[in-house]
Amino acid sequence: MQRVRLSSQQAPVLKLGDSQMTLSPKFRLAVVPSSLLNPSSEYESCLQGEPVIPGLPDDVALNCLLRLPVESLAACKAVCKRWHLLLGNKERFFTRRKELGFKDTWLFVLAFHKCTGKIQWQVLDLTHFTWHTIPAMPCKDKVCPHGFGCVSIPHEGALFVCGGMVSDVDCPLDLVLKYEIQKNPGGNSGDLFELDSAEVLDPSKGSWDPIASMGTNMASYDSAVLDGKLLVTEGWLWPFFVSPRGQVYDPITNSWESMAVGLREGWTGSSVVVHGHLFVVSELERMKLKVYDPDSDSWDAIDGPPLPEQICKPFAVSSCDNRIYVVGRNLHVSVGYISCPNQTGSSEKRRFGVRWHVIDAPERLSDLTPSSAKVLFA
Repeated sequence: MQRVRLSSQQAPVLKLGDSQMTLSPKFRLAVVPSSLLNPSSEYESCLQGEPVIPGLPDDVALNCLLRLPVESLAACKAVCKRWHLLLGNKERFFTRRKELGFKDTWLFVLAFHKCTGKIQWQVLDLTHFTWHTIPAMPCKDKVCPHGFGCVSIPHEGALFVCGGMVSDVDCPLDLVLKYEIQKNPGGNSGDLFELDSAEVLDPSKGSWDPIASMGTNMASYDSAVLDGKLLVTEGWLWPFFVSPRGQVYDPITNSWESMAVGLREGWTGSSVVVHGHLFVVSELERMKLKVYDPDSDSWDAIDGPPLPEQICKPFAVSSCDNRIYVVGRNLHVSVGYISCPNQTGSSEKRRFGVRWHVIDAPERLSDLTPSSAKVLFA
């Protein structure tokens, strides 16, 4: 995890992290041997000629070991000295997985204890359905769980946490924290830069650039990126007397425009984008999933059942490929598989369907409430 700040007295920060931030390219397993197979000088004498797994070529053995679930690494590295060399460094383990093209899905959930308000990150391995904890965010001040915004770059295994509020004085924080699963699978770093404003981050350069003013004061309730544009809505507020406002940002023209009436008035929950369409898990209509139709500026209900009863509000939503992940209170997770029977070769209006699968959380997570959820690959 990195804390990122920018000061008006300093030159713009051109790069996040250290000089080793650039990851190695992918390699073909049979052509270029991984450095995981090259023992350090400390072990060379005792490991010379010893196979990784007896009876298997080393490249096949490496392919097997890199598929181990994370919770097994601690036990497996105790098998022998060479396994300890291969599996004892998680940073190297995840980096080599990326080099060789492995891509497992992980769901990162920012959660807080419902009684104490203590914040923690819980991580669900969506391949083996096991939960893990990563270290706390390195915030100097005591922060409350509300006010954080989270953005992920799934295929880079990077997570950004922006904003936040100081608990005692209800004061906003001007910081950005970065977590990289390849570098920090079990820890964080403390690189520090100062900042006085943050608008748009270019993650490849690590620099901030200002954008046009929205032109109106609006509290963000939810947002999504659709067709290359940023959609921001403030959502409905009780007692629903005033229609919610919404704005659309076009990065090409660097300008904002008002959101279509049907889009902002029907945006009644948490959103995700799947198959290039905006979906909302509604909080007001028995939590039924619906999709936005830009041609008619209206919302259509999705064929299939509503959200399973185990998923209670408040919840956090994320997506990956054709799947929607909804994390409810107590961190029970429901996976929605989106189908579109007439997706190709038809001029008819698309009719989406959904089927749900519930992943129950262990009892130790029963006091946690989700604030945000993001998908990363590792």
